[in-house]
Amino acid sequence: MILYPAIDILDGRAVRLTKGDFDAQTVYDEHPLAAARGWVEQGATHLHVVDLDGAKAGAPVNLEHLRRIARDSGVPVQFGGGLRATGSIERAFEAGAARVILGTAAFSDPDLLDHALTAWPERVLVSVDVRGGRVATRGWTDTVDGAPATVIARLLERGANRLVYTNVDRDGMLQGPDLDEVRAVAEAARAEARAGSLIYSGGIGQLDDLRNLAGLGSPALDGVIVGKALYERRFTVAQALEALAG
Repeated sequence: MILYPAIDILDGRAVRLTKGDFDAQTVYDEHPLAAARGWVEQGATHLHVVDLDGAKAGAPVNLEHLRRIARDSGVPVQFGGGLRATGSIERAFEAGAARVILGTAAFSDPDLLDHALTAWPERVLVSVDVRGGRVATRGWTDTVDGAPATVIARLLERGANRLVYTNVDRDGMLQGPDLDEVRAVAEAARAEARAGSLIYSGGIGQLDDLRNLAGLGSPALDGVIVGKALYERRFTVAQALEALAG
């Protein structure tokens, strides 16, 4: 299972939100590049970068930060936030993103999703952010019809079989994932003929959380995003990698 240290960029700084609330942010590094360097120096082999300013604006704002991180880190960077037009996706790739994450656009613009999956079939992920048991979009202010498992099934039918699943209610709380929830959505991701893969995010607070996720043994679950726990030094990247290795 791959570890993705998170670098969320807001106002040019590396921050973490609590439960997706832009008014409940903690600044962990004034320079996102410095955060990226730190994770890679500790052994990270992948990075997860989110442009929170872009998510609010509806178009990427921090592509220059992405460019610096991708160029300097030397590891694959997946990038999301405000990617709601083909041009925005193309600019993210030009800035060095190895993969892009579509959130709101995946649900509000079917043509864009279809085009992205056709043009870059191995490089597009869809973000399924769940708040209050519903899939949320537009900075977690709108919801999508259907239970998360139903939404995942619809995405798989359309060819979107690489997913990032976030429990927004647990994000930044450090209280651990709901393993039954993760097991259920991982099973949903493997329920169709085009079996999907899932990266989990939300609530990781200790090494046992990582061990428990790895212990699920789900073939769909191939990565986990960790932010606050790393920034607050609850464990190191090396320890996280060891825990995920079983």
